[in-house]
Amino acid sequence: TEKRLIRFLSPADIKGTGLLTFDYENKDDDMWLFMPALRKTRRIVSTEKAKNFMGSEFTYADMTPPILDNFTYEILGEEDVAGTSCWKIEMIPVGDDVADENGFSKRISFIAKQDFVIRKAIYYDLDGELYKKLAVENVKEIDAENHKFRPMRMVIVNRQNGRKSVLNVDEIQFNPEVKDEFFTTRYLERN
Repeated sequence: TEKRLIRFLSPADIKGTGLLTFDYENKDDDMWLFMPALRKTRRIVSTEKAKNFMGSEFTYADMTPPILDNFTYEILGEEDVAGTSCWKIEMIPVGDDVADENGFSKRISFIAKQDFVIRKAIYYDLDGELYKKLAVENVKEIDAENHKFRPMRMVIVNRQNGRKSVLNVDEIQFNPEVKDEFFTTRYLERN
């Protein structure tokens, strides 16, 4: 189980908002969202994961890795993305329920060969129409010993409504010495 606590520092209207996630390999993740304006924590259920996260074009599903068994995959070829050699992979939900939970009928992902980090993705809505495009503009090695890389800046554009959202990660730590008590809803509610 991978545990993650994300705290938002800006923009001002969502400052202090927190997202606590427990990622499981073979079952739906557990997610809780703390909204300081409401002083309330609420659990995000799987049927809500296709909803937009905090008014952005990112969804709750975008905040966690997919459950691999929920999709079929096909390598469509290879392509360079901003000078990085990538595999072009088609990802299709195994059923309508999985498509509904994730908010797309198909995703074409461009995964870097050098570090296995997504560099670009093209999403198609539940009707098969072009929906969103994701660009990863900055990737950082966060654990040199284990060769772990993570996206630090992502831009997603909704091609249907023209809206754009940017997610910047200022700091990330991989496997820090953190007590389990930090990964609780009680801690999530602390500012």
